[in-house]
Amino acid sequence: MRPLAVVGNVNVDLIMGPVRPWPAPGTESVVEYDEMRAAGAAGNVALAWQALHAPFQIAANVGNDELGRLLKEAFVGVSNLWPVSDAKTTISLGLTHPDGERTFFTTKGHLSALALEDVLFSLDGEQLRGGIVLLCGSFVTPRLVEAYDDLFSWARKHEVDVALDTGWPPGGWGRDAVVRTQGWLAHCRHLLLNEVEAASLTGTDSPDGAARVLIEHMPKSGSVVVVKRGSQGAIGLSSAGEAARIPAMEIVLTDTIGAGDVFNAGYLLAVASGKGLAEAVAAGVKLASTAISTFPRTYTGVDSHSERLR
Repeated sequence: MRPLAVVGNVNVDLIMGPVRPWPAPGTESVVEYDEMRAAGAAGNVALAWQALHAPFQIAANVGNDELGRLLKEAFVGVSNLWPVSDAKTTISLGLTHPDGERTFFTTKGHLSALALEDVLFSLDGEQLRGGIVLLCGSFVTPRLVEAYDDLFSWARKHEVDVALDTGWPPGGWGRDAVVRTQGWLAHCRHLLLNEVEAASLTGTDSPDGAARVLIEHMPKSGSVVVVKRGSQGAIGLSSAGEAARIPAMEIVLTDTIGAGDVFNAGYLLAVASGKGLAEAVAAGVKLASTAISTFPRTYTGVDSHSERLR
């Protein structure tokens, strides 16, 4: 099995809901549930890999407060090299809605301090040689993003394939965000976006059309674009022209926050185990479906369990 790593945002999620958007100012809404948990795009991937007993590395940072200490404890065994930044821990408030959608409010917090030197200190390049590193939460780690070119060079030096899930730019997909992201794609073997992100980045409403546009910006061999479509499943397109279309599973939605991150974990674990495009996309769909249909969240009973992928 190829080595795996994830780089990016680990923060605290406070999830509450469901609430109908949007309450009138000055009112109070009583919701059915709440949960505080370790999360963030990188954190959600790592939690899934942990639950599946898959070996991995993770580069992240934490704040210098009690929440930062709690985050480190949530990732015992892989967080010992994380730096403690001189900032409060980033908190993301996720409000769920009755239709399964959600709204986020996120503080800048410690994520703004994550730097290239922190990442390289946390990763063992020789152990990762020949593996895959997922970069995620790009737009909430602005200091690291400025050094992405150096991070890409480090990956090439260690023969590590780069997978990318940018997340949503806080300012939206303006020209600067589009041009910057398109520049990153030349260094990536796997691009993992949701349907809205793919459409916004390409100006193409069709997921298939967006995938075809995006693959043209990536290396000409061995590259894959995946578009995650929520209730419609996911599609994949390789630079060799291979396509996969995996429908969503029939489930009862409980908590969709982080669904795309969990998909990434399942998909990349399958790729690292030598699975083909269709099997890898299906593994992502299945793992995400299990996670978002359980509360508290679990990852068990899924065909993409690490023991079955080895």
